[in-house]
Formats: sequence, structure tokens, C-alpha cells
Amino acid sequence: MGTLTELCVLEAHHNRAWHVAWNPQGSLLASCGGDKLVKIWGEEGDTWVCKTVLEGGHQRTVRCLDWSPCGSYLASVSFDGTTAIWDRKGGEFECSATLEGHENEVKGVSWSRGGSLLATCSRDKSVWIWEVDEDQEYECASVLSSHTQDVKCVLWHPHEDVLVSTSYDNTIKMYTDDGDDWSCFTTLASHDSTVWAADLDCTGTRLVSCSDDKTLKIWQQYMPGNEYGVKTEGNNPTWKCVCTLSGFHDRPIYHVKWCHLTGLIVTACGDDCIRVFEEDKSCSDAVNQPSFHLLVTQSPAHSEDVNCVSWSPVRPGLLASCSDDGLVKLWQFTGES
Repeated sequence: MGTLTELCVLEAHHNRAWHVAWNPQGSLLASCGGDKLVKIWGEEGDTWVCKTVLEGGHQRTVRCLDWSPCGSYLASVSFDGTTAIWDRKGGEFECSATLEGHENEVKGVSWSRGGSLLATCSRDKSVWIWEVDEDQEYECASVLSSHTQDVKCVLWHPHEDVLVSTSYDNTIKMYTDDGDDWSCFTTLASHDSTVWAADLDCTGTRLVSCSDDKTLKIWQQYMPGNEYGVKTEGNNPTWKCVCTLSGFHDRPIYHVKWCHLTGLIVTACGDDCIRVFEEDKSCSDAVNQPSFHLLVTQSPAHSEDVNCVSWSPVRPGLLASCSDDGLVKLWQFTGES
């Protein structure tokens, strides 16, 4: 029903490769790992090559990366408790700011849709929201302590200033600015173990989450006054789990991405595999009871745990992955979409 074709294998990191992230233009791919390095990759002919190595920004493992919406800035977070902002000036990168405040390892980072807000999360159970001014000065706007355990992932809504976080406490939380401060307006609880990551679809009305419990869950947003009679509080939407995908993964699912170009969902798993899922188009109630089917399992995709997968933002079916084996791989998905 679909195939993943390996395009190239990049000897990326001397330790675990933790994360890969495309710039908004899809022309560069950033990777990071246990060797404390960030690497920038670009396409040359039929392969991808390392264009730049960013070093000296962190003293320990670099865990996560995210590009600003304009593509001029790259944020990296580390087990050393800091966030580094890399400024791409004239094609060269320099570390223009180091953000401190978290008490333990920083696990996730995400830029807001407009680039004026940056979110980070940590093993210290907190989520920090940083405001970015026109001079690229960073100030902590809020420290959110809604989770009771290690926070694994933060993610901004694609169209609104709404923030999502996932945690070792088995929950997903959403935050908004209530006028005085940022606060949690809903907690999504359905997973039985750590929620490693989540992603929103292109509309921002559906969320996919992945967990140590080996399941994927699809969550649907219901706005106040919705036609389905789902109760809401105040002006905030209600989010409900409308689909659980189980029985497909043999180990914890560490990462998930929802492609905004094709609608396909891809997962990175501790069983060394990559899987691609598609929504059933013939489903009679796609809002309240959607269903998804497995298109392809790449087994194995790597020789060790797959830590991250990321769809290209501009080229349908182009996929990057990274693993405990230190490799970054580029794949092309072909098939139904």
C-alpha cells in the first residue's frame, strides 16, 4: 500500500542522534545528538551533505531543535539546562543568545507561529514561555508548572497562540494567555504511560499523540456551541480522544509527525521501525469516529531505537529520521496519500 525508499544515509553523530528538524523552506535539515553538536545538512545532487557544524553552544547532549518561522534562527536545547539561539547571518550561524533558567535537562523547544514566542520544557517539570522582541532579546514571560513529572515535548498550534505539552505524568496539557498570564485550560488524559510527543494536523483541530504505552491517539477539538453537543467551558474548546491505534508497535513510540502536505502520520519507535498511517477516506463519521490504517512498516529503519521523524514542509513524502545508531536517514514515501 506504500513504500519507503532510502535515499541516503548520513553519518551524523558520534553518539545518539536525538532530533531532526527542517527549516521552513525545506532546504536545510538540522540534526543534534549526544556528541553536543548541531549539524546543518543541505542537498547536493543526489545526496545530502553537512554544510555546517555548530559547536560550543552546549556542554552536554543536545536533545531537540526547532527553526523560527522565518528560517533565520535555530533554537537548540540541551541536557546542560540551556537553550541556544543560533542566528543565521549571511549563511553563517552564530550563537546569539543563551537562555538559562531550567533546573534540569531541557527536553523540548518550539517557536510560535509568528516567531514572537518560544517555548521550552524540562525534566524539572516546568514549561517556560519566552517573549522575543524586535531586537531578538529574550525574556521569560511565564513559567508553567502544571505537570507533575518530566515534560517531554512542547508544540505550538499552527494558527493560534496555543501551546501543547506532553509529559512523563501520562498527560497532555494545553495553555493559552488569559490576559494576565499563561495558564493551562485543559488536560488530556487517556494514555497509560509517558506521552513522548504530539503533533497537530494542518488545521489545528486534531492532535495525534504517541506514548510509552505503544499506542497512538487522535484527539478532536470541539468549539463552544458545536453541533455535536459536546460540552465546553467558557470560551475554551474541549478536546476528546476519538481514536486509538493499538497493536501496531512492539515498543514505546518516541515521536510522531502529522504531515501538513499529505495528511499522513509517521511514527518513530523503539523497535527500530518507522511506520506510516493514513486516514480512511470512506469513514462515515470522520470527526467523531475517524479510523486510520497502516500503509507501510520500514523494518528495520535503523539498527537501534528511532528517536525522531520529520516530514519535509515543502516536498510531499520526503522524510528524515534519526536514531540511537547516530545516523540520519532521508526517505521518500510513495503510495496512497
